Amino acid sequence: MVEDNSDSRIIMQAWLEHAGYRVLLADDGVHGLATARAKHPRVILMDLDLPIMDGWAAARAIKADPATAGIPIIALTALALPEDEERARGLGVTAYLAKPASLSRVLEEVERALHDTQALRTDRLASTVRNTV
Repeated sequence: MVEDNSDSRIIMQAWLEHAGYRVLLADDGVHGLATARAKHPRVILMDLDLPIMDGWAAARAIKADPATAGIPIIALTALALPEDEERARGLGVTAYLAKPASLSRVLEEVERALHDTQALRTDRLASTVRNTV
């Protein structure tokens, strides 16, 4: 989770850990990008209005790097205009949630992203096996 507001980080971390997830934290885009590259999380929750490197630039860099491009990014942001969502999706953001988002909605999007990523990996593996046989 990449979030600069410490209260939001603490609350979301507690919710996600209670739901059974291990949560890595970053408080700005630079640390979020570094964590993505070093730890390869299965999904990233990212605020877009971040210090040092904003979430827009961090998402762009994550999606441009072949090593991290496949990691789903869920924007969790106070920017709620339709053009913000359109811009984020243009960068490859998987889902767009306006704050305050309910825990159930966040968990729904995390589960969807994890399911979609797993399905894609399974499809790729099946395709590889079919092509090898």
